[in-house]
Amino acid sequence: MKKYCIYITLILILMILPLSISAQNYFSASGKVKVWIVKDPYTDSRTGPEVVKGPDRLEEGGLTEVLSRLDCEIVEISQVKMPKESEREYGEWNRASITNRTLGKMIYAHDKDEYFIIGLLSGSKSLVGMLAGLQHLGPGRSPLQDSRGRDITGLVRLGKGKPLKVGLVWVDAQASFNTPDLTLEGDMGGMNVAVAAGLCNENLRLQAGLDPPLSTKYIIMAGVRDTNPYEQLHVDNSFIETFSVEDIRNLSDRVHDQMKRLCGLTDIIYIHVDLSVLGPKELPGYPQAVPEGPSSQELSAFLKVIFTYPKAAALGIASMPDEPQKISLQAAYRMISGAIQGVKARGE
Repeated sequence: MKKYCIYITLILILMILPLSISAQNYFSASGKVKVWIVKDPYTDSRTGPEVVKGPDRLEEGGLTEVLSRLDCEIVEISQVKMPKESEREYGEWNRASITNRTLGKMIYAHDKDEYFIIGLLSGSKSLVGMLAGLQHLGPGRSPLQDSRGRDITGLVRLGKGKPLKVGLVWVDAQASFNTPDLTLEGDMGGMNVAVAAGLCNENLRLQAGLDPPLSTKYIIMAGVRDTNPYEQLHVDNSFIETFSVEDIRNLSDRVHDQMKRLCGLTDIIYIHVDLSVLGPKELPGYPQAVPEGPSSQELSAFLKVIFTYPKAAALGIASMPDEPQKISLQAAYRMISGAIQGVKARGE
């Protein structure tokens, strides 16, 4: 009877634990961290270019050397391209969603949780694509296709494969939590976290392949300090947790407490860093720089802590400005270095 009770207890524990994929172990036989770099240069801008050079600057400015010094092995560098059959699609938000779908498919088709993923991204537009890719990561989660080879949208697309519960640590000066009826700017870039949470623009999210959306319980915002009043009310009325700039600078106990909570709720975690989180000193010439941000050194130490948690599977670096002094570039490399150091600390 006692043995029977133990079995029942174990079964119940397994039932309430989040569905997981294999524990993230990105080390090669020689002990190097296996890194896959994914570049997405497409934007969702209404007024600017559809493709920007920020991801190329991040790659070509010395990233290979940085990763080599950190004892990493780059297994591949991939770039998102608009599918040929979609080239004649119109609408900037619609086209951005198509490239998000391409980004997501690239991730789950290529990676079976074997590599640490670094996304070099145009901006917050790529968030939904990165999340969709991680949601499908691992065997048995590729979307079903119809007789014409088109992806089936909606949860039926997965057949018996359950999507992973994806957590998000959003590191940005802006919350990107507007909806069309709240925004003062009318900019899609100010809505992407709200889209990921299923609060607006449902068709764009479904087209990108993120389904179901993220619960706001699965979202932590870090360094956010530039919101309009309606957007801030929207955040406050959600289940979103936050890390203040002081939490980042001091590596407060709240960082560990919230990461433990998030790991207990989700299967896999994505950390999205927009360079706008930095203060103006490290963003020369960047007109939207927000004062009183953490330094890249402080963010590097913060990311090192975040990535010691084994469910942290991918890092995105977004919004690389064009500035000749390469101050922002070196800041980005410091943050990438901190993340890799966190991953390496798992094996110690």
